[in-house]
Amino acid sequence: MNAPPAQDTPPPSPPSRRRLRWIAATAAAALAVGGWMTVIAVHADTPAPAAHGPAANITASAPPPSPASAPSPTSSPAPLPASAPVRVRIPAAGVDTSPVLQLGLAADGTVQVPSVAQADRIGWYREGVTPGQTGPAVLIGHFDTVNGPAVLRNVTRVRPGDTITVDRADGSTAVFAVRTLQQVDKKHFPTQRVYGDTSRPELRVITCGGDLRAGHRPDNIILYADLVRTSAS
Repeated sequence: MNAPPAQDTPPPSPPSRRRLRWIAATAAAALAVGGWMTVIAVHADTPAPAAHGPAANITASAPPPSPASAPSPTSSPAPLPASAPVRVRIPAAGVDTSPVLQLGLAADGTVQVPSVAQADRIGWYREGVTPGQTGPAVLIGHFDTVNGPAVLRNVTRVRPGDTITVDRADGSTAVFAVRTLQQVDKKHFPTQRVYGDTSRPELRVITCGGDLRAGHRPDNIILYADLVRTSAS
C-alpha cells in the first residue's frame, strides 16, 4: 500500500548573490584545510525548507538515465536583454505550458513553488535572470501533487541534447539544449551549481523525484541546459 499523502518540500532558495559568492570562496578555501568545512560552508545560508502542496499517492516513474552529458557548446549566442518568460516547451517531456508563473521568496526565505491548483504550469524564479540573459535562469514545476501527475510528470524522458524553448514577453525566443540531468537528495541540494554565476546564458529546470516515502518524494531532479539559439521579436 502506498503511504498516505504528506507535505512535500520545495527546492532550497539561493542565498543572495553577494552571499553566494562568499560561500563559493569559503568552500574553495576550506578544501585546503579540511573537507568537512566545505559542506558547512556551502549549506550555511540555506534556510530550512517550507512545506507546500501534498505529494500524490501514486507510483513514481523510473529514475532519470545515468548522468551522461551532452557536450557543452563551444560558443553561445549573444545574451538577450531581460524579458520575462511567457511560454515553456519541452517536447521530450510533452510540456507546452503558458503563461509562466512568477515565483519569488516566501516569508521564511524559501523559494516559492506553484500551488497545487497550478500544477499544470511552470514557474520562473524572478529573483534571478530571465531565460536568455547571462547567468542561470531557474524554472520550477511539480512532478505530481495530491491531485495526480503534474506538468513535469514525464521529466525522466528527457535526455542530453533535447531542447527546451522559452518564449519571452518581448516576442523573442530562447532555445536551450539539455547538457545533463541530475537526481539528488533534497538534503544535499547543489545550491552553488544551480544558482551560482555562469559566464553565459544557462537554464535550470527543477522538479521532485524519487520513490514516495511517507508521502514525500525525497529527491530533486534538475535539468541543466545551455543557450544554443535565439530569435528576435
